[in-house]
Amino acid sequence: MYYPEELVEEVRQKSDIVDVISGYVSLQKKGSNYMCCCPFHGEKTPSFSVNRARQIYKCFGCGEGGNVLTFVMKYENCTFPEALKMLAQKAGVELPQAEYSEEARRRESRRQRLLEVNKEAATFYYYQLRSDRGVRAKEYLDRRRLSDATRKNFGLGFAPSRGEELLAYLRQKGFTDDLIRDVGLAKVDERRGTMTLFWNRVMFPIQDINHRVIGFGGRIMGEDDSGPKYLNSPETEIFDKSRNLYGMNYARTARTGNIILCEGYMDVISMHQAGFTQAVASLGTAFTSGQAGLIKKYTKDVLLAYDSDGAGVKAALRAIRILRDAGMSGKIINMSPYKDPDEFIKDLGKEAFQERIDHAENSFMFEIRMLERDFDMGDPEEKTNFHNQIARRLCDFSEDVERENYIEAVAEKYHIGFENLRKLVVNMAAKTGGFAAQTTIERPKSGVQGRNRNTPEENVKKSQRLLLTWLTDYPQLYAKIKSYITPEDFTEELYSKVARRMFEDIERGQFNPAGIINMFEDEKEQSEAASLFTTNLPELESEHEKEKAFHDILVRVKKNSYAYYSARSGVDISALSRVIEGKKALEELNKTHISFN
Repeated sequence: MYYPEELVEEVRQKSDIVDVISGYVSLQKKGSNYMCCCPFHGEKTPSFSVNRARQIYKCFGCGEGGNVLTFVMKYENCTFPEALKMLAQKAGVELPQAEYSEEARRRESRRQRLLEVNKEAATFYYYQLRSDRGVRAKEYLDRRRLSDATRKNFGLGFAPSRGEELLAYLRQKGFTDDLIRDVGLAKVDERRGTMTLFWNRVMFPIQDINHRVIGFGGRIMGEDDSGPKYLNSPETEIFDKSRNLYGMNYARTARTGNIILCEGYMDVISMHQAGFTQAVASLGTAFTSGQAGLIKKYTKDVLLAYDSDGAGVKAALRAIRILRDAGMSGKIINMSPYKDPDEFIKDLGKEAFQERIDHAENSFMFEIRMLERDFDMGDPEEKTNFHNQIARRLCDFSEDVERENYIEAVAEKYHIGFENLRKLVVNMAAKTGGFAAQTTIERPKSGVQGRNRNTPEENVKKSQRLLLTWLTDYPQLYAKIKSYITPEDFTEELYSKVARRMFEDIERGQFNPAGIINMFEDEKEQSEAASLFTTNLPELESEHEKEKAFHDILVRVKKNSYAYYSARSGVDISALSRVIEGKKALEELNKTHISFN
């Protein structure tokens, strides 16, 4: 799908990156940048930086970076045209009927075809459940006390024992075996050819937030049935398990102020049937930071309704840490004496479950309660070890007020003197490098090498990134060095493309880092391009130090370029000419002073 570059740029310019990202996460101003914990990976210390002047963002933890369009695409898990439409609508820019480039048309057409395969498969399974051959599946759903309305709402279906029936149906609809395999509904068997993945199972269509079927889950109906209890679609071009949640297409509009996170499909369905339409579940995998980011778009309050057995407790403890790293508060719903929400609601009803929601346990206090089970509280030594472990966990709270409140709550519950526990926490922080620890890293003046030694190849790339960042901060310097440096001196292909566009823009007085990022379609390339404008420069105070550091980086880039083309001069005539020019430029550079004034 193609939009004119001028129109894309108009939408981008009218969509201030700080304002847009602030609508998703909480930003704090720090110097000339805005900081927060990265929404794309779990972290406790903010490393996600947003620069209003350059209209770009960069996470120095996971490496994600780009402009406002890149951010919306990544956060909303949507395509470039979809992100552009969202921003255009907010900015009041009217988009014309989109034109399709041949490549964009091919990609969009393939994505739509894959979604159509899933939609038709869901239709096939839906009607199979309601046919004579779906009797056993209907009996299973009857035992689970699911109403016809609930079955319809979630599109529940049945995969018959003869898997080739689905193949025949989809082939009749015009879909090739390659498409059926690519969407995860079938696989190749050496002896029998294309075989469907699901048969003799109750089917749960998995939908994205826009109600499009992106995958399936299938469950056996009896203990005697062969195969795993649950079988899920593999990841495909349209199905990313780590960034989707079952039931989120309904939960996002529940308007309850919270999300209930469950373990399985049936828990979600039973809860929705009981009126708890904010319930969601991960998709056959452990809860991920990507799923936490999806939830955070709609609420910061999450209730965990995991199974009460050992595996469920372990999963809950892991989810708590992920939620906490993502800046969300989690509470635990106590389902004792039942194993899961489905059993609880069937036996005690929704009013009793709502009461458990109202009295959900604070996640930190839950962690401490689970920790207590590992110690013999009748043994003084074991009891002391338990208190030390509590103190260690309390060190994770960096905010003084929050930490003091938890110390008070824990001290009261476990009958520890407040001052004794507080002192234990302070001592533990000093030992383990908790909230009281301060670390400093000495920076070299050039900014190329730090405490950790890089490989020669990485030092070459870093010096090139540093030079482009220097020119981003001080574009007026380009006029003073353009006789010494060319885009070809940036030996990484992507760096060279960025340098060429950057130099052209500076010459025209239209330098725009966020616009340059739009040159690339691939997310990794966009992040890499963003890093060229956001590399950490050395912290230097005097003009003389800045001038020397900049000169050192410029010479380093030129030397690396000279070495690069020298190694190729024996087989590349153009490389030989660059070697000659590079040697002359290096000789002049070594004698030249470049002033910042």
